[in-house]
Amino acid sequence: MDHEAAAAPPPAAASFGAAADAYERGRPPYPEAALDFLLPAGRPRVLDLGAGTGKLTRQIRARGLDVTAVDPSDGMLAELRRAVPGVPAHVGTAEQLPLPDASVDVVLVAQAWHWVDPAHALPEIARVLTPGGRLGLIWNVRDESTDWVHRLGTIIGREDRARDTTMGAPFGPVTRAEIGWTHTLRPGELLDLVASRSGNILLPADERAAVLAQVRQLTSTHPALLGRDTYTLPYLTECAYAELPA
Repeated sequence: MDHEAAAAPPPAAASFGAAADAYERGRPPYPEAALDFLLPAGRPRVLDLGAGTGKLTRQIRARGLDVTAVDPSDGMLAELRRAVPGVPAHVGTAEQLPLPDASVDVVLVAQAWHWVDPAHALPEIARVLTPGGRLGLIWNVRDESTDWVHRLGTIIGREDRARDTTMGAPFGPVTRAEIGWTHTLRPGELLDLVASRSGNILLPADERAAVLAQVRQLTSTHPALLGRDTYTLPYLTECAYAELPA
């Protein structure tokens, strides 16, 4: 396999490039407690795999760590390079990483593991990790125990896609955690959050417009949102990691 050339991105994953601006404005960061859980002590070299516009990348760099970004979308990486200049950023996929053997200590996959073919990705991720290296997965999931968030889910679809944290050989046992937190966003950022979802991106233009119209109606009628300049959106962040044998 030629590891210097990235595999062609899956069409659905690559479609995110068209919504890179909305993704950057609307998607939340990750709670620092999740990074505390996922990152080992010391100064590990980190690969942010499926990095998108660099939401997680900039948090890793803010900790003073060496970080490399890989994503299948040129459009997403263009936003990332503007947001975190100087971070190495490469087009690539989990199944064919444009990195040398044993070149990073941690691979983090945020909000993107469902695009991956584990049978091909796990040995490839193991290739670029050092012995004892760690693979970490993270998802921000809306907490629909709040009424307006439940109604939002009815409009835009629920985040019920299986978040399978089974990693398997050559990785060891999986350690998991769930972290509750809230994200404050403005009305336009809520619309960007909706516009950047893969299910919305792939809709015909008239159906996308109809979804956004329903979200605007929700924000203009729900008592928890009506007349507010900002909204507080609760999340449950799910994390898991497994390590290679040392």
